[in-house]
Amino acid sequence: MARKTSGWLLGLTATASLMVALDATVIATALTRIRLDLSAGMEQLEWTVNAYSLSFAVLLMTGAALGDRFGRRRMFVGGLSLFTAASAACAAAPGIGWLIAARAVQGGGAALVMPLAMALLSNGFPPERRARALGVFAGLTGLAVVGGPVVGGIVTQGLAWQWIFWLNVPIGLVVIPLVFQRIPEHRGAGASFDLGGVVFVTGGALGSVWGLIRANSVGWGAPEVDGALVAGAVLLAVFVVWELRVEQPMVPMRLLRSRGFSAGNAAGLFMYASLYGSLFFMAQFLQTGLNDGPMGAGLRLMPWTGTVTVVAPVAGVLVNRLGARTLTVAGMTLQAVGMSWIGLIAEPSLGYPQLIAPMIVAGAGVSMAMPAAQTSVINAVAPQEIGKASGVFNMLRQFAAVLGVAVLAAVFTAKGGYGTARTFSDGFAPAIAVSGALSLAGALSGLLIPRRSRVARQPTVRAVPRPAQSSARHI
Repeated sequence: MARKTSGWLLGLTATASLMVALDATVIATALTRIRLDLSAGMEQLEWTVNAYSLSFAVLLMTGAALGDRFGRRRMFVGGLSLFTAASAACAAAPGIGWLIAARAVQGGGAALVMPLAMALLSNGFPPERRARALGVFAGLTGLAVVGGPVVGGIVTQGLAWQWIFWLNVPIGLVVIPLVFQRIPEHRGAGASFDLGGVVFVTGGALGSVWGLIRANSVGWGAPEVDGALVAGAVLLAVFVVWELRVEQPMVPMRLLRSRGFSAGNAAGLFMYASLYGSLFFMAQFLQTGLNDGPMGAGLRLMPWTGTVTVVAPVAGVLVNRLGARTLTVAGMTLQAVGMSWIGLIAEPSLGYPQLIAPMIVAGAGVSMAMPAAQTSVINAVAPQEIGKASGVFNMLRQFAAVLGVAVLAAVFTAKGGYGTARTFSDGFAPAIAVSGALSLAGALSGLLIPRRSRVARQPTVRAVPRPAQSSARHI
C-alpha cells in the first residue's frame, strides 16, 4: 500500500476509534449537569453510562464477524454512521429516557467501529510497518482515558453538556466520505457469528445489571429484582452451555483451562470495574461534594488519569522482564491503597491537595496492571487465537464498566444521596472504599497468573489458519 494511502488509513481509523473511546469517559464530568437539567436520579445516571458500555460489550466480537462477512470498510462506515446519528439523538434528547436509548444505539455503533478499525489497519500495513502503526493507533485511542473527563468538563462548562455529543456529528460527517474515498474494501474469510451466544450473554448481562440497578429504587427483596437476578444467572449459565456446544463460539470455553488466560481476565474484570465505577463517582464528588465546576473537576482528575501516559508505556516494556503476575499484583494493590485512602478522607471540608497523593498512587497502579493483565491473556493462547483472546478481554472490560458502576451505585444509594454535599460524601466514601475492595480482588486474582507467562504453543491443526479472520478480532 502506498505511503499516502496508508497515512489516510491510519488517520481515519484512529480518528474514528478515538471518538468512540472518548464517549465512554467524556460523560463523567457532565453527569452532574445532566442530572440537574433532565431531573435524573441515580438509576437514570447509571443507565446513561451503562447503556453505552453494555451494548458495546455484547456486540463487540459480533462486529468483527459482520465485517468479515459483509466487508470491513462497509460495516466500519455503517458503524460510524450509526454512532454519528445516535450522537445527534443524544444531544437533542428532550428527556433522560431518550438519552439512555440513544446511548445504547451509540454503543452498538462503537461495537462496529472499534474492531473493524483495528482489522482494516492490520490488513493495510505490511508486517514491517504494522507494529509502529498499531502503536500510534493505540496511543491516540488511549488519549480518551486521559482526555475524556477533561474534554467533557471544558465543553460542559464552556458550552453545554449537549455539545459533548454534537461534536461527534461534524467529525463523523467528514470521516465517512473520506473512508469511502481513501480506504479500499477488504473482506475476511466469511466468518459466521455466534448469534445464540450474543442473545444469551446479552440477556444474562441485562438481567444482572437490571437487578443491581433497580434494587436501589425498589429494594433487594422486591420480586422484580429477584426475578431479574435469577433470570440473569440462568441465561449466563445457558450461555456457557451453548458456548460448549456451538461450532464457532464467541468465547471458546477451552481457553479457560489456561491459568494465564483465566486469571488475567479475572484481574482485568476487577480492575476495570474498580476504575470505571470510581470514575463515575470521582467527577461527581469534585462537583457535588467539593463545589468544583465541570472543567475544574476534569482538570483535577489529571493526577489520576494522566499517569497512564507516563506509567503504562514503562510497564509495557517491563512486563516481559518482570512478568505479568508481578506487575498485575503490584499495580492492583496500589490501586486498592489509593481508592481506600480516598474513601477514608472523603468529606465536604476536604482540601483538594489531600486527594493528589492517593490519586497518583491509584493511577500509577492501574497503569501498571493494564498492560500486564492483557499480556497474560494474550501470551496464554496459541498465535491463531490471539484475536479472539483479545476480543474476550475487551468484551469483559466493557462488562466490568457496567458492573463497577452498578455495584458502587448500590453502595452509594444505601448510605447517601444527592441532597447536600454532606449526604453525597456519606455515600461516596463507602462506595469508593468498595472500589478499593474490587482492586484488592484483582490483586488476588493476579496471584494465580503463572510467574512467567509463556506464549502458548500452536497446536497441530488440520485446517489452514486464516489470518484475515484472526486479525479482525484483534481488538
